[in-house]
Amino acid sequence: MRSLPRALLLQLRLALLVAAGAPEVLVSAPRSLVWGPGLQAAVVLPVRYFYLQAVNSEGQNLTRSPPGQTPFKVVVKSLSPKELVRIHVPKPLDRNDGTFLMRYRMYETVNEGLKIEVLYGDEHVAQSPYILKGPVYHEYCECPEDPQAWQKTLSCPTKEPQIAKDFASFPSINLQQMLNEVPKRFGDERGAIVHYTILDNHIYRRSLGKYTDFKMFSDEILLSLTRKVLLPDLEFYVNLGDWPLEHRKVNGTPSPIPIISWCGSLDSRDVVLPTYDITHSTLEAMRGVTNDLLSIQGNTGPSWINKTGRAFFRGRDSREERLQLVQLSKENPQLLDAGITGYFFFQEKEKELGKAKLMGFFDFFKYKYQVNVDGTVAAYRYPYLMLGDSLVLKQDSPYYEHFYMALEPWKHYVPIKRNLSDLLEKVKWAKENDEEAEKIAKEGQLMARDLLQPHRLYCYYYEVLQKYAERQSSKPEVRDGMELVPQPEDNTAICQCHRKKPSREEL
Repeated sequence: MRSLPRALLLQLRLALLVAAGAPEVLVSAPRSLVWGPGLQAAVVLPVRYFYLQAVNSEGQNLTRSPPGQTPFKVVVKSLSPKELVRIHVPKPLDRNDGTFLMRYRMYETVNEGLKIEVLYGDEHVAQSPYILKGPVYHEYCECPEDPQAWQKTLSCPTKEPQIAKDFASFPSINLQQMLNEVPKRFGDERGAIVHYTILDNHIYRRSLGKYTDFKMFSDEILLSLTRKVLLPDLEFYVNLGDWPLEHRKVNGTPSPIPIISWCGSLDSRDVVLPTYDITHSTLEAMRGVTNDLLSIQGNTGPSWINKTGRAFFRGRDSREERLQLVQLSKENPQLLDAGITGYFFFQEKEKELGKAKLMGFFDFFKYKYQVNVDGTVAAYRYPYLMLGDSLVLKQDSPYYEHFYMALEPWKHYVPIKRNLSDLLEKVKWAKENDEEAEKIAKEGQLMARDLLQPHRLYCYYYEVLQKYAERQSSKPEVRDGMELVPQPEDNTAICQCHRKKPSREEL
């Protein structure tokens, strides 16, 4: 057998090295890019995070994961050897597109500062090591900053279309009208309303109605905000229930009042905040929850080409269309895999339709197409589905969350009719137009990554509260029956705030 020429043999070996993903061929540590809010000392978040783009020796961005075990790692430690602090640094999250998400959670404040090393094997990546001059505050350190400086540090958007739309109905807010009306209209025994006042960055509240246990979620984000930024003085009502409440017309008499809710609808006037679900998961990331807006990005299943080419759904029986999905699945198993995991509203249907086993959410992304159907209101899994790399088939809906306005059908997701009559047709379209389907899935994922960054949620909350405060026609007060909502005790970590607290006149 004739041997191959030496030059050809070298070329073949190089090609095999590239195919095998040899680190020295694929990734250039110095040329790779690192950026994000977790590299700024002043950006205080429950979990600090930043991004890495792998770049090859030719200066080209990688668009898929380097094959094999990728030796990226992050080391975070205090600058001073005298400061021993607890910092949880998990492995980088591979986002399967040449980028990685790095996270760390601080359990104590570092006065001298942090040193962050980003390594590829033993080699420093980009400008590593990164020095964050202290103090670097942890999540439970109460050290609020001037609002303008805080918004600038977080690079908060100058415009949020949904906030502008929500407040267009309320050029001014009459607190007296709300005090008179809200308890009568929404505060009965079946109510789920909490009345809040924020004064001098302290939070006071009273519950109206029987179903207000979810106030723990609104409490925790408001407390987290007051630890980071000086909030305006304001008084407002939060709806903890599923459905938006204010259905009066803008030009009606009496006029509508601005109730704050987690979900909006086309026929209501509620002011919408990010849902309790994504808010809580952001606050408890890497601690008390499995799924959050960051972890989901590194658990999106196999690459597009290796995903199962069917549409997928699992969920409770909270809407009739979900039952229709299961029936469609039984009739068209080659196109759709849908199952109900729990029966509450339509228990009589369980025998006919069967009950599906629970699946881990990350396993959803083994399928190319995800069907998003409303629950009692908007399905709060939608932001998580958008962060995956499957194509989302979204049911037409009168309900919306705070970020929907930025999404476009056929660019970020594929729309399906309310009654699901065109669902199978859309799945067939996706199967026959694989490249276009993958492109829409990718565009949707990139948009969700931008809109749903944890620091953006904080910006959104602040902007809503600021706009609300600007429109109040009288001064907020601590009302009878209100109690102070205390900050959680953090006895395990000493925190000394070094910021000078500005006076109200300076704000």
